[in-house]
Amino acid sequence: MECKNREENLAKCNCTYEPCSRKGICCECLHYHRGMGELPACYFTPAAERTYDRSIERFIRSRG
Repeated sequence: MECKNREENLAKCNCTYEPCSRKGICCECLHYHRGMGELPACYFTPAAERTYDRSIERFIRSRG
């Protein structure tokens, strides 16, 4: 999918999962993670993101 904002989005993306095909294409990333019952990397602190646990429960724990 083409995204006119991909390069700008990549500059802000904190996802460290390198083989991700959705990097910089926020709408695809959101839909993917929502479908998996997760949140995308941008919702997490750098330390929490590196665990690759994108669960909503992890998000709540990381904010506590």
